[in-house]
Amino acid sequence: MLNSHNSPRIVCLTGGIGSGKTTAAALFEDLGVAVYYADRAAKRLMEQDAELRESLIQLLGENVFNNLGQLNRDWIAQKLFNTPELLNRWNAKVHPKVFDDFNRWVSCQEGSYILKEAAILFETGGERNCDLSILITAPEDLRIERVMKRDSWTREQVKERLNRQWSDERKIPLADFVVENLDLKTLNLEIKRLHSQLSKRFSQQ
Repeated sequence: MLNSHNSPRIVCLTGGIGSGKTTAAALFEDLGVAVYYADRAAKRLMEQDAELRESLIQLLGENVFNNLGQLNRDWIAQKLFNTPELLNRWNAKVHPKVFDDFNRWVSCQEGSYILKEAAILFETGGERNCDLSILITAPEDLRIERVMKRDSWTREQVKERLNRQWSDERKIPLADFVVENLDLKTLNLEIKRLHSQLSKRFSQQ
């Protein structure tokens, strides 16, 4: 285990685009589990941390932020996702900031375990910083439909994003728990069952 006996255990939750990982995290939150949303934290830090802002501008230019100081997310995505070397350099600037922010947040939490929701986990070896990992999955066609409805993307746009991500088949062997998200009712039941299991497991350690 990563933490001392009296500290909350760290459970990481991940899933590909359209899997419903954020919905699953919110269900844990409804059960009283403290949840750290890594992607939201990264956005906050990129927009508010002066040192990080400057380093990102140096990497990609002034267009990283709009006139309101907000991330130009579509523009950034176009720049990064077609250039793996640039994406790696971007992540090398952002990830350490998120890591430090998460550790500060954990130090303020109580309970038998906390949850870290992150879009990318196994791809970076991040599971080594977790006590346990949960992977949220869903059939590809369902994931595509969800993203098309949520983001008003075309099927081709969603497929392109899916093709850039690791498949569920590649991630499943690396996860401690796998939850298939077919509908909200079933997902809710699965999260309640898993929460009960985790609470019992960690309270005995």
